[in-house]
Amino acid sequence: MGMDLEYAPEVQQPQRPRLIRRILRETGRRIRLTYEYDTAIWRTALAGPWIICTLAFIIAVLGIPTGMGKPADIILAAGAGTLVLALAGNLLALVLALTGLRFPKLFAGTFLSSFGAVLLILYFGGLALEAAAVIAAIAALIGAAAGLSAGLLRSRRTVPGIVLAAAILLAPLPLYGAGVSGPAEDSITAAAGDVAPIDAADPAAPGSYSYRHFTYGSGEDLHRAGYGAEVSLLSGSADASAFIKSWPKLRTIFWGFDYTALPLNAQVWMPEGEGPFPLVLMVHGNHMMEDYSEEGYAYLGGLLASRGFTAVSLDENFLNYSAWSGIPDNDFKVRTWMILKHLEQIGDYAEQPGNPFYQKIDYTKTALLGHSRGGQAAAMAADAARWFKDDPVLSAAGKFKITSVIALAPTDKAIDDQQARLKDVNYLTLQGARDGDVHDFYGDRQYIRSSYTSGSKAFKSSLYIADANHSQFNTDWGLYDQTLPAGLFLSRAEIMDGDEQRQIAKVYVSAFLETTLHGQDHYLDLFRDYRSGLKWLPDTAYFSRFQSGEYIPVANYDEDRNKNTLAGGTASVTGLSWTEETAKDRESKSKATYGVVLTHDAGENEAGAYSITLKDSIIRELAGSGAAGLTFSMANRNADTPAEESTEPVSTEAAPAPDVEVELTDSNDVSARLPLDEMMDILPLPQTEFTISPWLEGRISDSKYGDLSEAVFQTYELPFESFLEEEPALNPDELTEITFYLQEEGDRIMLDDIGFYTAEDSPGGLH
Repeated sequence: MGMDLEYAPEVQQPQRPRLIRRILRETGRRIRLTYEYDTAIWRTALAGPWIICTLAFIIAVLGIPTGMGKPADIILAAGAGTLVLALAGNLLALVLALTGLRFPKLFAGTFLSSFGAVLLILYFGGLALEAAAVIAAIAALIGAAAGLSAGLLRSRRTVPGIVLAAAILLAPLPLYGAGVSGPAEDSITAAAGDVAPIDAADPAAPGSYSYRHFTYGSGEDLHRAGYGAEVSLLSGSADASAFIKSWPKLRTIFWGFDYTALPLNAQVWMPEGEGPFPLVLMVHGNHMMEDYSEEGYAYLGGLLASRGFTAVSLDENFLNYSAWSGIPDNDFKVRTWMILKHLEQIGDYAEQPGNPFYQKIDYTKTALLGHSRGGQAAAMAADAARWFKDDPVLSAAGKFKITSVIALAPTDKAIDDQQARLKDVNYLTLQGARDGDVHDFYGDRQYIRSSYTSGSKAFKSSLYIADANHSQFNTDWGLYDQTLPAGLFLSRAEIMDGDEQRQIAKVYVSAFLETTLHGQDHYLDLFRDYRSGLKWLPDTAYFSRFQSGEYIPVANYDEDRNKNTLAGGTASVTGLSWTEETAKDRESKSKATYGVVLTHDAGENEAGAYSITLKDSIIRELAGSGAAGLTFSMANRNADTPAEESTEPVSTEAAPAPDVEVELTDSNDVSARLPLDEMMDILPLPQTEFTISPWLEGRISDSKYGDLSEAVFQTYELPFESFLEEEPALNPDELTEITFYLQEEGDRIMLDDIGFYTAEDSPGGLH
């Protein structure tokens, strides 16, 4: 049978679909026209986004230095920013060209690229995504507008160019809010009470000793001649392999050594003369590894040497953080261990005839000073057996008697589940209320953990400074407490001048060491009452605490949770609500100490009272002690607003001071009562917002800043003399009761460390 081909299907020849050809032709045409609408105005305007992107890269690299120096870092950042913007801008322009829309696509791509660059830099620099996006948008718009303004002016379109330039100047204003923290009252003008100034020379003034400055070190440092070819004394190295397990190769390349050969490098300021001199070791905290820190305490080193102390600033920069190689593990512990290794090295030097240290070190008088993590390391080194009891370095360093520890804005982290507890060691800590790095008063916790044998002359003191920050205790750490770019958004509006902040450090550090190492007791009053040294101090508000071994405790609130029972008596209230609770920091974390919180709720016309009836044992001890007055620590809590009552945003305005009176009663029921503010003004606590805008406060550094304030105590000392002026019949040797009165409804205070101070322990000029 034959086939019928009449209806056989036609075979189609394969060919490229017309639609695809049209799409490809149109795509090619659009790409060829990518830059068609980028006229001279828009090409000039490219300068704006370029400047924004380049500045963002420079700021980012300055926050993560390479170690090659700032000029090299700036050139590197500018080049990288230009390259990234050129590539990303042109790529986005090509993508935008595919839309077929008529607009300047290179300018648009460059604008979007600058926005993306700033966004990523801010986000990875510590800002929350929404904050980074808003700021990046503002920055990109400012850059675009600035560039367009330049383009218009270049094209002689003067009026729109000027209008746009004016808009640029006004654009950043939304970032700034009215929430900048209001400072506490000026302590110099507000402090009340007749306090005689200390009759002694300014401790911050240079002393009578001439001194020499030199270094000791490995002799092989790759970056600093003072520890390399120009080193004065060669030192050994320290093998930290027992502590450090992670040390990236990049860190070894940068430094030229690893954790098995950590160098013992230091700056030394030594008095000229026979000696021996007390030794003061100073250790920096965590900063960018490539931005060296130890020379930032030269202002203290030279001062102390001129006053007869050998001051040594240790190089521990190789333990600091780097954006390129992280931070070594166990760095807190190694920082402490390195202090001990330096003591061992100095001990070796001091036994070598001809060495500058030979017979110049007084082993019985050693002080450790640290800043930030270095402040914690200093306290740990004074309690080193807690971590290094089996380490040979403990024995070698043991010839040095550490009698004093100073901590500038220290950290306080548990290491191996333990924290330093100082016993009969003099302790001083300074903290700024505007510290944007260590934003909680962690030195207060070490103050609490420092204790003294009854009758010991050793003491502890703290100073909380309303307008001080973190970085200005070191001359090389710059103005900001956070690395760039996040640091740019911290407010400096109320932060004191750096020289003024360091003046406080010089006064307190020098006076503390003169008191504890040189035995110059005339400076002791400064630590008991800062007002005695106001002639040496800059104008800001201060809050200080003091306690020594010559203190008779009545109540510290740590013995149990029964608020009626105290270590030295029993407590009762009328017209007050009261509770024992922990003192808390800005993040509402416990400071590991309790106090009693008293709130007046008796009505407007009735005073509330908190009374302590003394135990017989305290009455007997008091009678034979030669006590000179009553002492207690108090925190002004009038700014507190219970969460359930709060309907308005938290205010930074200072709350009225509580109206507090203190009464003593003896065994004959004779009483004498003093208004507290006649002895010393009750200052409002600083209410600190750290960022340039309240909106940013919770959107930077993982929202770490927390509350506007924290529980900060002021120690009050009320001499029996003052009570006797009110009631001469009072018998201070037979006291039976202490009463605190809150006069105004809503007044709120927190009390701790109530007791008596002895005559030998009393301030010389308080009347």
